[in-house]
Amino acid sequence: MVLIDMAQASLRKIGQNLSELVYDQIRRDIIYGLWLPAKKLNIEKLSEHYEVGIVPLREALNRLSSESLVERKSNRGFYVASISVIEMEELVQTRIWLETLALRKSLNNRNQNWEEDLLLAGHRLTRTQRYVVKDDKKVFSDDWEIRHKQFHCALISMCGSKWLLEFCSNLMDQSVRYRNISMNLAPSQDRREGANDEHQEILDAALANDVDAACSLLTVHYEKTLAGLRDTIRDEM
Repeated sequence: MVLIDMAQASLRKIGQNLSELVYDQIRRDIIYGLWLPAKKLNIEKLSEHYEVGIVPLREALNRLSSESLVERKSNRGFYVASISVIEMEELVQTRIWLETLALRKSLNNRNQNWEEDLLLAGHRLTRTQRYVVKDDKKVFSDDWEIRHKQFHCALISMCGSKWLLEFCSNLMDQSVRYRNISMNLAPSQDRREGANDEHQEILDAALANDVDAACSLLTVHYEKTLAGLRDTIRDEM
């Protein structure tokens, strides 16, 4: 009986691991804009594409549905979440509200460890290329996306609220999806290079403990991103 229970527990763990793995892969592909908005996610085709069974795949899609990256339509199956200019504007504005609040709290609670972590995150970001060449093609760099999110998370990491940090993290991912879709449709070298200077200005203001300047620079940073995305996303609709 004990051996049977252990075997069943092992099978459940394997299933959970597969669900987690395919969840990560689909989530990444949606955020990177590889699965286009409103695309139907055919279960059989996805199962073949990701080489995973139906059960863990459905679990992953249901989880992504709860994060608003996938839409589940009654009797029609799963679809990649659609996009719109209005939703993007609301997303960016909400991100500004929450992240400037979190940044103010974080700067008020700052300590030496926070400063060191922020400096390291900023340094790693500046030394990481936005794109890499793979098979003679320019593709998104996973390392850059990771470093970029780590930098923005480091800024607000001392806000003192795990709920606020989780909300901000989810909004970051949604924003990255819009940015990546836009870059796939109409790459803008100037905007990417300009963002590097904006990151440095935000970093300098935060380290100088200039709360108002840091929040203002962060707001302008997101507003410039929004302005750069607006026309491209509108054309896609």
